[in-house]
Amino acid sequence: MLKKRAKYNLGQIVRHRKHPFRGVVFDVDPEFSNTDEWYEAIPEESRPAKAQPFYHLLAENDQTYYVAYVSEQNLIADYSGEPVDHPDIGDMFGPFQDGAYPLHFHLN
Repeated sequence: MLKKRAKYNLGQIVRHRKHPFRGVVFDVDPEFSNTDEWYEAIPEESRPAKAQPFYHLLAENDQTYYVAYVSEQNLIADYSGEPVDHPDIGDMFGPFQDGAYPLHFHLN
């Protein structure tokens, strides 16, 4: 079995290669783990390979905030130094520092 490490880390800011949005990684699946319906909704010529990490992002574009699910092949690191303004970031991460968001832990 081929083992692959995720290229991007939790709290890292990434940007989509083709579409105008960026986001903060909050979870990673080692390979595709969404529905077949979701996958088949992507035009066949644009469908990413399933055997690669897929990232859950707190995403933003010029108009809205949302959660995105994106293959590793469609992401690049964002080195702009600009924070992401998604309203749910504070639920998972600490304040923006050094170009990323540190994980936010609650101890009971």
